[in-house]
Amino acid sequence: MSSPKQRNDRKTGFRPHLDKGGKARPQRVSAVDSKDWLWGVHAVEAALDNPGRATPRRLLATADRGQALTRRFGELKTLDIVEAAEIARMLPAGAVHQGLALKTSPLEPLSIMEMGTPAEGVIILLDQITDPQNVGAIFRSAAAFGARGVILQDRHAPALSGALAKAAAGAVDKLPHAVAVNLSRALETLNDLGWRAVGLDGNATVNLADALDGQPTVLVLGSEGEGLRRLVSEHCDVLAKIPMPGGFESLNVSNAAAIALYEASRIRA
Repeated sequence: MSSPKQRNDRKTGFRPHLDKGGKARPQRVSAVDSKDWLWGVHAVEAALDNPGRATPRRLLATADRGQALTRRFGELKTLDIVEAAEIARMLPAGAVHQGLALKTSPLEPLSIMEMGTPAEGVIILLDQITDPQNVGAIFRSAAAFGARGVILQDRHAPALSGALAKAAAGAVDKLPHAVAVNLSRALETLNDLGWRAVGLDGNATVNLADALDGQPTVLVLGSEGEGLRRLVSEHCDVLAKIPMPGGFESLNVSNAAAIALYEASRIRA
């Protein structure tokens, strides 16, 4: 007689790898493969709702989540109804998937010219910010405050998937992004298009509110450890700080981005 575990495996189509004792070994995707996965309700639904996404390669959902997807999107040919444990086996350890995971192709970035035309509103430019949670939170704030998009450096930025997409709560599919090989040249291009770059620097003498004037603005943020690199800061029209009367030395970069975006939206209103 087959065991309940074996019957469950036949039902879901998942075949576990067994160790020498005959017990199933948990399977994880590799770091490279995990870049193709999105998980969490907001991230997956936003991807399915984005016409710019390629056809999903694989969509895993628990029964209740699958029913909700079908009601919203109609028939999804790649949808597989599985147990929550099987979804967890396909993702990095600790991924909070909420009963949904989607394997899909990465989003295509805009060019700097496309991002900057026409010159209006606010763009966020990130200088070597590599933490996925921070970048995801910045995308979420940028979408909430109506930013035009986010510019990332091609070699020092996390993939717009996985934990980053989960933290962004769907914003990576709602907000355009561009990728630049050289951020200084990107700022030069944006300047030629009519944009004004405001770099955030805790040592600046100008307060952020005084640096913003309602013009098309690129808010430039550097990593928490190093801040803006020299060449990037030299390509900013002004460096500004967020005043902190409480005396605490610094903010998390995603919190600083949210405050800067709020100030920029307030000036434009």
